[in-house]
Amino acid sequence: MYPAELVKPMREDLTNVGFEELHTAEAVEASIAKEGTTLVVVNSVCGCAAANARPGARKSLQNTKRPDHIVTVFAGVDKEATDRAREFMIPFPPSSPCMVLFKDGELVHMLERHHIEGRPAELIAENLVDAYNTHC
Repeated sequence: MYPAELVKPMREDLTNVGFEELHTAEAVEASIAKEGTTLVVVNSVCGCAAANARPGARKSLQNTKRPDHIVTVFAGVDKEATDRAREFMIPFPPSSPCMVLFKDGELVHMLERHHIEGRPAELIAENLVDAYNTHC
């Protein structure tokens, strides 16, 4: 587990633009079960989360169509919530960071770490925007 003071600015990268933090398995279940679309960002302390994932997620929200709900869990910090979120992501293997769009509780789009590493935030945002335009 990472110290709270270390991850605070990383959390705020998303919460400052409206992402709701989920800390428990029950909160994850309730969020994914909501009607409509829910974007789940599995946040991480790694460099690709800072340089690509979080900026890409933020930028994607500038689109006209966007998810009804935006939530985040923090890998290595919110263990219970992250583990439960990953159960909803099966058959995809655990990945940090990653971004998943659910529609009415069903996984409809996923960006795994290998889709994020080495790709600019703008490309990640475009990928998410395409998913929003299709499913939201």
